[in-house]
Parts: sequence; structure tokens; C-alpha cells
Amino acid sequence: MNALSTRRARAAIVALAAGSLALTGCSGGGRAGKDNAQTDKDAATQSKVVPLGTAAQSNGPAAPVKGAQNGGAITVYQRDSFNHLDPAQMYVSDVGDLAKLIFRGLTTYTQDDKGNKTLVGDLATDAGKMSDGGKTWTYTLKDGIKFEDGTPITSKDIRHSIERMYAPFITEGPTYIQQWLSGDGTTYRKALPDGPYKGDHLPKSVLDTPDGKTIVFHFKAPQTQLPYALAMAGYSVVPDSAKDTKDNYDVKPVCAGPYKIASFKSGKSMQLVKNTGWDPKTDPARHQYVDGYNISFNHQFSDSTKRLMADQGGDKTAISFTNAVEPTLTKQVLDNPSASKRLVQGYQPYVWQLNMNMDRIKDKRIRDAITYALPSQQVVRIEGGSYGGEVAGGLLSPTVAGYEKGYDPYGKLKKPNGDPEKAKQLLKEAGKTGMKLVYAYANTEIRQKEAVAIADGLAKAGFDVQKKEIDSSSWYQQMGKVDNGFDIYLTGWGQDWPDASTVIPPSYDGRTIADGASNYSHVRDPKISQEIDRIRQIPDVQKQTAEWQKLHHYIVEKVNPAAPVFYVKSLQLYGSNIGGIRYNTDTNYLDVNTLFIKK
Repeated sequence: MNALSTRRARAAIVALAAGSLALTGCSGGGRAGKDNAQTDKDAATQSKVVPLGTAAQSNGPAAPVKGAQNGGAITVYQRDSFNHLDPAQMYVSDVGDLAKLIFRGLTTYTQDDKGNKTLVGDLATDAGKMSDGGKTWTYTLKDGIKFEDGTPITSKDIRHSIERMYAPFITEGPTYIQQWLSGDGTTYRKALPDGPYKGDHLPKSVLDTPDGKTIVFHFKAPQTQLPYALAMAGYSVVPDSAKDTKDNYDVKPVCAGPYKIASFKSGKSMQLVKNTGWDPKTDPARHQYVDGYNISFNHQFSDSTKRLMADQGGDKTAISFTNAVEPTLTKQVLDNPSASKRLVQGYQPYVWQLNMNMDRIKDKRIRDAITYALPSQQVVRIEGGSYGGEVAGGLLSPTVAGYEKGYDPYGKLKKPNGDPEKAKQLLKEAGKTGMKLVYAYANTEIRQKEAVAIADGLAKAGFDVQKKEIDSSSWYQQMGKVDNGFDIYLTGWGQDWPDASTVIPPSYDGRTIADGASNYSHVRDPKISQEIDRIRQIPDVQKQTAEWQKLHHYIVEKVNPAAPVFYVKSLQLYGSNIGGIRYNTDTNYLDVNTLFIKK
């Protein structure tokens, strides 16, 4: 689970406006009551498609960071331990910063100081060469790329990294490429039931390695999004050797990034040290300024916020990968002259939505009534106000291509505290005044407060709300059951890269409904499925985006399976002796690629 409790909020994409304070951290002294949180103006450029870089842009070393110095170790305060160290099992955003430090894949993102991002070759010489209308992609590996033990990385390692994701012990990583190569849903596993571990491989007509430097992907349909999928942590390289210990690889992975794992005590601590096998000349995105990272777990947001706000002793060289400012301490942080200079903020890719179980709430008028009744602004206030979120009008985040500023078919921006009269009218028309709603919510402090506000807003509209508290550790497991027994429940979703193809199909395609799947509202609309299939065949990404946008309108306006509540923002603190701070537009937290310790 990530820090926001979104189920698979993943190494998702965020792109920030040029000149935004979020890119370099907030500057200046006390706020004097001025709200410096990001606004729609900051989000205006977030929805643009990330361009594919050239071979020249894929070369290392990474652009130097102004004022950077070498040496020292950074302390990291984390709430949650890392559930997985096998990259193929990594799909939540909590591991995004860690993955950037220790793993590499065929592609990655570079970012300039204005937040503009480019998809480039990482282990590969470029972002990929497309042919046959997008059905064939060819990658060539760079010279000088090695694992931490000095072993050269070859095309066999890349093939192995893809094929091992078919193995039955890989259960939590991304599935895009496997499905594109071998079939939708879980049928892809039939193509290689044991992965590569019994000597079997995918046919050369599917995945070919004609020599030690070349990898060729062959798809049945155009896959214009392959370079973006390959940049996910889940597709990082794993050695084709005895060092791949299958399910035990989750304990001791072999690293290829600038750092490697020196020790890991699950639930307690982790130490990262420099990887001498990493060559900066091959890496366009990462640096190795500090000697290492000392990570400790079990730090609640309130604890890390207070430590970093105090900025004493070792806390001056401390950060958190994913802990945000505790919402109840936001004002205190903003009013602190020292702490207010040490903030980094940005939009995250998540939309929090109130799912309406369409197996139980079949009348759209009732779903519309719930949507109108929601007091979205009160929820945002609980999340930390304008620094923690922004009232949502639709189901696409400001960080995804196809987002439309001001899109607001249910008037949530105009009446952010809800429209109970409109909701009452719809409920009366449906003949359901006083209708019982079973509302499930997680037993965290913030979700408990939100439950009170939401239940009160729905009661004002004429609903009889029955609240049901659920253990947060099993939240998505229970909400993911098709027969979950609940009418309404909050979930968050973030795209895997800035394209609606990573939002609409997993969330609203009726063919994906199954226990553990992400169609939480149980949408079963044939038109949505048909449109998904049609749009996926469009080879032009810009044209695809326009069609996803139209389908988004249909889902929100004609189906309304989930009421949009708020778009998520992140606000993080860091120690005063940390340099190179900016917001990372890939991991959606502070950028570990540029950090150094000031002397």
C-alpha cells in the first residue's frame, strides 16, 4: 500500500507546470496567510503526452545538479516497510523512490528543472524503434551496463526479466507487456506456465534476442505505449543466472542502479550503499552524489513531520521517500519560518472517488443523487486543505492526457459542499427517499473523519447511511471482492504513465470484473468495452487521447459508476542540509535522482 492507501497507485506519472514552486521546493519565509498550494494553473500542462527521446538524449551521464557535492549519508523516515524487493512484484508507489535508486530497465524518464519530462533509453540506446505500425519494437543495449557483481547485462537478461513475470509466484507486478504479448486477463500465463525456469521460452515470433545486444518485441496489435510500460519498476532487469532465486529473490535482489542493498531488516531498517558496478556514463537520469541511505520504518506522518520540522542534529540530513506532511500539522508547518522554506509539493496522479456498487445501486438517478450530495470540499479540508487536494469534477487526474480543466458535469466545482436539494429531488423521482446505504470506510484517522462528513452530507439528501468500518490492512482485498456486501466505498486510482489507457480499461471495463480486480463499481457496459477495444487499435497517441476523453465523458455522464471526490496533492518536508530538492514527475514524490548533502 502506498502512503495514500491507493491500491495500485504505482510508479505513476505527474508532470508539473513550468516555474511551479513544486519543482524546487517552496521558498520564502512565513506564509502570512497566503495560500501557495498548487492550483489549476499549475496543472494546466500536466496532461501533455511525454515525448520519446532520441539516442543522444539517452546518453549518460545525467545533467549535473547545480551546487552538488559528494559524500555523506541521507537518513530516510518511512511509515511502511517495503513489502517486495523483487522488481517484478513492485506495483505500489511506496517503492518508486527505492526502485529509482537500485534498479534499471530498458527505458526511464529524464526531467528538467521546469518539470518537463522525456522518455529515454536507460539500459537501451534509445526509447525504442517502432516498425510494422507499432506491432514490432526493437531495442539495442548500451555498452558498459552491469549488475552490482560486475556481470555484464545482455539481451538474455532482458528476455529473462520479461519471461519470469509469467511465473506463478509473480502475483503483484504489472501485466501490460505480458498481456500484449500473450493474451488478456490471466490467459497470458498459459503461454509460459512456469516462466523460464524449466528451460522454456516465448517463441522468437513473440520475443526475440537475435544477439547479445538486441531485443525484439512482436505484438499481434499495435502497442504504441510500450516504451512507457518498460519504464515501470516492475520491468527492471533481473539476471538470467542462479542469482535469480525465484520467490526468494524478493529477499535479496541483484541491483543495477547507482545503489545496492547492504542490509534489510523487514519492518525495521534498510541500508543502501554505492554500487561500484554502476557506470554514470551509461545513465541519463541518475546520480551517485551521496554515499548511501539509512532508511528506518514505522515513522507515522506525524512523527516524520515533527522531526523534519524541528530540523535538529541528524534530521538536517533527513528526508522521507513517501511520508507527507501530516494534514493536522499543515498549518503549523506553513507558519514555521524555517519549515516553510523546506517544502516540496506537487500534484499526484490519484483521483479519490466514491465507488457506487452497480450490482446493488442499479438506478442511475440514485447514483447521481449520491454524487450531488457529496460534500467534497469538507473531505479536502480533512486531507489538509488546498495543500492536500483539490475538488474533482471528473475521473481523470490533472496528470493524465485527456484531463480537462473545469470539466464538471455534476457541479462539484460550483457547489463543492454538495447540492442536497438536487439530490433530494432525484431520490424522490426514483421513489427511494430514505434509502439505506451501506457505506464502508477504512479505520484510519483520516478516513474516519471523512466518513462522518460524507455520511452527514448523504443524510441531508435523504439517505439512511449505515457506516461499516473496515481494517485498513485488508481494505482493498475486501473492496475488491465482487460480492463485497457494500453500497459505497472510497478508493484511489493513479495511472501508470500519463495516458488514459492505464485508467479507463482497468477501472471501467466490465470484462475485468473479478475478485481482486480494479473495477470496484462493477461497471458492465458493453459500449465501454467496445470503445476500449476500438481506441486501443488507433496507432496515433494524440488521436487515442481524444477518443479516451470522449469515453471518459460517456462514463461520467451516462453511466456514473463512481463519484469523483478530489485530486491528490503531495506536500513533503526535508532537512535543511539536503540539496538538489525538487519534485519528481515520475515517482510523484521528492526526486531521489538529484539529492546531495550540503557541506
